[in-house]
Amino acid sequence: MPLFSDLAFEAGVVARSLADYVTGGGLRLGVTGLSRAGKTVFLAALIHNLTKGGKLPVFRVVAEGRLAGARLDPQPDLHVPRFACEEHLAALTGGSAGASTRRWPGSTRNISEMRLTLDFESATGWRKGRRQLTLDIVDYPGEWLLDLPLLTKDYGQWSRETLEASAAAARAPLAAEWRGFLTTIDPAAPFSEDVSRKAATLFTDYLRAARGEKYALSTLPPGRFLMPGDLEGSPALTFAPLPVAEGADIVEGSLAAMMRTRYDGYRNVVVKPFFRDHFARLDRQIVLVDALSALNSGPAAVRDLETAMTDVLTAFRAGRSSLLSQIFRPRIDKILFAATKADHLHHASHDRLEAILRTLVARAINRAEARGGAIDVIALAAVRATREARVKHEGRTLDAIIGTPLAGERVNGDLFDGESEAAIFPGELPADPRAVFRGDALGIPESDADYRFVRFRPPVAQLNAKGEFAPLPHIRLDRALEFLLGDRLA
Repeated sequence: MPLFSDLAFEAGVVARSLADYVTGGGLRLGVTGLSRAGKTVFLAALIHNLTKGGKLPVFRVVAEGRLAGARLDPQPDLHVPRFACEEHLAALTGGSAGASTRRWPGSTRNISEMRLTLDFESATGWRKGRRQLTLDIVDYPGEWLLDLPLLTKDYGQWSRETLEASAAAARAPLAAEWRGFLTTIDPAAPFSEDVSRKAATLFTDYLRAARGEKYALSTLPPGRFLMPGDLEGSPALTFAPLPVAEGADIVEGSLAAMMRTRYDGYRNVVVKPFFRDHFARLDRQIVLVDALSALNSGPAAVRDLETAMTDVLTAFRAGRSSLLSQIFRPRIDKILFAATKADHLHHASHDRLEAILRTLVARAINRAEARGGAIDVIALAAVRATREARVKHEGRTLDAIIGTPLAGERVNGDLFDGESEAAIFPGELPADPRAVFRGDALGIPESDADYRFVRFRPPVAQLNAKGEFAPLPHIRLDRALEFLLGDRLA
């Protein structure tokens, strides 16, 4: 019976692929990014702008007046949680509680899905006239994406690579307690559940500290250790790397043997189903990147982010889509890397932020483009929390951004209360994007972070003629939509 169910599922995927290829009526878009990159805000803003007639001048179907409407429909995958769009928009605007309660919604902790149907007039090709595009949006944590390379590594290889990475200058202080504990145990000793749990807990503490705002490191698989969901406390998450020499035999019944068994279980129970059921079915993908947090934290975080972006793009099977590839090997044919929080900078630095991200993903882009995939890089803010102004300061006129800093933010000794607006001088990003890999690029010592980018509250939402909340302002969201969807709405 399970075999029949699997075959029926695969047949359904093939049928959908054939129908979508012939009619051009379906598209699966993946939305991901590492922690704090703004995935939830991006998706809520995308849906709100399309369903409520947002200002999207670069999105051609809107600019040409061909988008007749967009609506939310029931999603096709009944086993996947629905993206809580209404709740997230209420958080951004304050909803019925009022603007004073507006806040950024919580981050993505699990996979979710949303179906958006777009009605539009086709202007080209043999299918002119009224048409529909069914857009299935899959939102998932980017940390899960970094798990995909684990499918090609056995326990010993993963352990050696993880231990080597934890010894780097930026990570060693964070990993000290966990690595110290490893010196007290023998991988060949009989398995102990207490030792296993202690090792897993200390290893998770290290990963959590490395991901923290001060250090902002990115390459931290296994991803579910930081976002366990309903797996918290399970054996699938109760393992850790051990010093296992290359080629060494692992004795059955030993601590190392059980760690290996649980690592293999994590790959089989967690990573493979995600790849099979969700990731392998995507047609297009946007990867959101919080480059500013890495810049805040210094060159070590920037280099780590570069490695993470290379690993992310390696996971994608980028390439041109064809009828055969839709049936036998679905491939993502468009990938957009987006540096978020562009509103934390003056517009004069937006192109520089984009250039920095392009440099971070350059190696990966070259590899993917050689296989025929279309890849682009953009700096954006799905919700723009600031506006720009020219402000005089100590006899000079400076480019500033104005917004409401989050409560507790501090700049030049001033502590903000979360209610008052302030003019901030964010400075300029370096003209040479490679400079961010050097410790002196932004005056940030290798060993100490200089938090120059202030975090702001969402802007106050305006009401439209119907008394509904109008879409919040954005930066280049329309350009992102044109790259990801424009050809399917031509």
